[in-house]
Amino acid sequence: MRVTITTGSSRGEVQPYVALGLGLKAAGCEVRIAAQAPYEGFVRGRGLGFHPISGDPHQIVAELLEEGNNPVGFALRFRRILGPLMERNLQEYLAACRDAEAIIYTPVGFLGYYIAGALRVPRVGAALYPLFSRTRYFPSSIVPIGRLRPRNAFSGPYNYLTYLFAEQLFWQSFRTLASRAIKDHLRFSTGFWGPFGDLRRQREAILYGWSPGVLPQPPDWGEWLHTTGYWFLERRVEWQAPQKLTDFLDSGPPPVFVGFGSMNNIDPEKLTDIVLRALKLTGQRGILATGWGGMGDADLPDTVFRVGDVPYDWLFERVKATVHHGGAGTTSESLRAGIPTVVVPFFADQPFWGWRVAELGVGPEPISRRSLRVERLANAIRRATSDRDMQARAGALGRRIRGENGIERAVEAFGFHTGKAS
Repeated sequence: MRVTITTGSSRGEVQPYVALGLGLKAAGCEVRIAAQAPYEGFVRGRGLGFHPISGDPHQIVAELLEEGNNPVGFALRFRRILGPLMERNLQEYLAACRDAEAIIYTPVGFLGYYIAGALRVPRVGAALYPLFSRTRYFPSSIVPIGRLRPRNAFSGPYNYLTYLFAEQLFWQSFRTLASRAIKDHLRFSTGFWGPFGDLRRQREAILYGWSPGVLPQPPDWGEWLHTTGYWFLERRVEWQAPQKLTDFLDSGPPPVFVGFGSMNNIDPEKLTDIVLRALKLTGQRGILATGWGGMGDADLPDTVFRVGDVPYDWLFERVKATVHHGGAGTTSESLRAGIPTVVVPFFADQPFWGWRVAELGVGPEPISRRSLRVERLANAIRRATSDRDMQARAGALGRRIRGENGIERAVEAFGFHTGKAS
């Protein structure tokens, strides 16, 4: 079976779908990833097909970061960035799907949903955060958590309403542009309210790539919705750690990892200064990841080491705790390693995962980017590296996650819904 996965945006958004694609390939499928051109080498290097989509992922992320955790501003800016690309992206995704026998669409590559309908091929949704499927048990991942916790009597109706709000906020932001492009190129109407009600009424299959130990499948979801476990992309067997990095790790106690991935609109020098001062206050050694330019070029003390692109599944086994932005991918790797996690969320689903980390007791309360200060970060690091109960909970959760096989479960669910048994 030929399968196209429509996705894009940041590296953390693309990488789990590459992992899922490899699982499908191992099951006998021919897989193509449709994403922005900078990811071509990454995708093809893993043995999957690739089709380029217009847009600069670095610019997209930088622009969206400006809105922080403001869903209305986020949606409007998203429209401003991707609106001019809507028709071109639709044509590109369509070209990527022309010979597909099934399509997996993601939140960023949602046009794949309509393309599958036009081509009359099976479609399966796939997401790394709660967005498509309404529930009373937790809120939409892009709506601020606020003070309503799961034990609050009012949280059930609130949680459900956050999905209705998020659906229409984003659909109405794009409706005019999307409807025109879909009508011109796919020859059918989208409707005023968009596809979200249809997803439920038609029992459209969706795969959710997170651990049920982190966010259990809610009782009000139908059997066509699948919480499969995380989709981890394992490091290449031939990968070798840089000698200087292993020397640093061997030269003292396990350090604290600090990295903010694709978050590239912050003042890198100021952020690096905050991190270095917090590490000094706590007496911890540190590893700083450069990401997309989120960490500065300050001279580092002997107790801190800077790294570039290093596989997290290798590195996180060798650190005491992690400090990061709370992206779904980085959070999953930290939790799998069984170490406490300090989340400094910037936007989108990151505050949601920071909330889950704190709720599970495997990390302190998240620190928003705008309230990040030396003392607050130092206190969080201090707790993550000294709280034995937190460390025990993180270790237990890590063991559970390592015992799951999210890709295998996702491939099985995909086969069930598309008729592809193997």
